[in-house]
Amino acid sequence: MYEPISNQELIAIANEFGTPVYVYHAEKIADQYHKLTEAFKEHPTKFFYACKALTNINILRYIHSLGGLLDCVSINEVKLGLMAGFTPDQILFTPNCVDFNEILEGASLGVRINIDNISILEQFGHKFGGSYPVCIRINPHIEAGGNYKISTGHIDSKFGISVYQQRHIERIVKATGLHVQGLHMHTGSEIKDIDVFLRGLDIMFGIAANFKGLDFIDLGSGFKVAYKDDEHETDVNTLGKKVAQAAQEFEKEYDCTIELWFEPGKFLVSECGSLVVKANVIKQTTATVFVGVNSGFNHLIRPMFYDAYHRISNISNPDGAKRIYTVVGNICETDTFAWDRTLNEVSEGDLLFFHNAGAYGFEMSSNFNSRLKPAEVLVKDGKAQLIRKADVFNDLLRNQVL
Repeated sequence: MYEPISNQELIAIANEFGTPVYVYHAEKIADQYHKLTEAFKEHPTKFFYACKALTNINILRYIHSLGGLLDCVSINEVKLGLMAGFTPDQILFTPNCVDFNEILEGASLGVRINIDNISILEQFGHKFGGSYPVCIRINPHIEAGGNYKISTGHIDSKFGISVYQQRHIERIVKATGLHVQGLHMHTGSEIKDIDVFLRGLDIMFGIAANFKGLDFIDLGSGFKVAYKDDEHETDVNTLGKKVAQAAQEFEKEYDCTIELWFEPGKFLVSECGSLVVKANVIKQTTATVFVGVNSGFNHLIRPMFYDAYHRISNISNPDGAKRIYTVVGNICETDTFAWDRTLNEVSEGDLLFFHNAGAYGFEMSSNFNSRLKPAEVLVKDGKAQLIRKADVFNDLLRNQVL
């Protein structure tokens, strides 16, 4: 069991590398990864880290060292994965609405290709026939997830080929001789109800019965992590047992063997990450006391984009009296991290840290307002290592024509 990074360690990291700074805990990633492998041990299961959550190459290398595989959604993620040490067969490439040339580049690199629309499937079939195995992403028309913006399996989603277009898929496969190696679905993120996965698996089994020789069914991911004190993550232990039972029944009925694949992203790296910031100003208005920090939605956009909740702690004054604050950033927009949040009393210069900031934190950051991106630090075996330098002003000018 891992030991969380202490307040004193976070303060030391902030003093050494400056703020704002993203801090990741390697052992927490390992803890989450082993939790999954243990939960799904009753049936052959593989885990492809959905690296869009956090693509720092040092994080990719660490997950590779744990035995994890890689799920990529762009050709540049594929190239990062190869640079991190993943072999082509350890990478699943699932692009969406890209030019066919990006698919061809993925194929030239030898990675596994997952196709999510009829047009690309037909082009791929005419180009490769049965010489290059593919996975097909199905939209099961299951709406799931903690927010409509992160629900990807409903009927109006741009992702996947509709389950009702199965005959179209079968005609293309027959006409081109495509080798369909696997079937894929992903219904959304922050899924609390494990029955969502079981309903999806049942749909996938219904389609799989028409494709002989499948190697795997990929259920995507969307495992929930706990952002609030009273929340619980997805019950992966119960889910592991139930999907193993369902898979074994399918294998017995159709006299086959099939692997189950999952693509955890947030589940692996969300809780490993902290964003440490400094309180610049305490500003009192007629109705609100604001804590203005030296960060903004250019560093952590989830609260503004998804109405996401992140716990916030005052690590400079952890025993201070409780006060109510609205925590805002330094961006020239409405830039609110938290309304009316109870924190230990905050003074100017105090260090605050945002919990569960490992997934879609730095990865979705920007240089909005021409502000610079923060450093990233990885704590492993009790030692803090800089894994990305903070931006300097010249980084904003790079590639601009002067």
